[in-house]
Amino acid sequence: MSDYIDYLRDQLRGVPGYTARRMFGGTGLFWQGIMFALVAGDTLYFRTDQRNRPDYEALGLTPFKPWEDRKVVLKAYYPVPEETIEDADELTLWARKAIDAALAEGARKPASKTKPRAATGRNRSA
Repeated sequence: MSDYIDYLRDQLRGVPGYTARRMFGGTGLFWQGIMFALVAGDTLYFRTDQRNRPDYEALGLTPFKPWEDRKVVLKAYYPVPEETIEDADELTLWARKAIDAALAEGARKPASKTKPRAATGRNRSA
């Protein structure tokens, strides 16, 4: 992975147990299988919800826009302020809020529907 990812790994040492995975030209950061952050270029974006999004908006930050020439905006992910990234303790606090937001969203998603088993035609009670 990149030098920036290595730097973030060091700065996020207060958040043990997360994993990083390359995806779509960037990197996703996952906690218990749920993505709480993404890295695009040399920018870290954290997952937000109604509880932590005001922290980002108060600083004038705007949601992640993957392509400048398209209208697509990932409203749940906001860039982490550089001064926060430079302070490992502060970054850990922001990361934990992002993990909470990601876990809350994961809990709201309906469970995947499983297909019922096909009947075998046998009567096992006989």
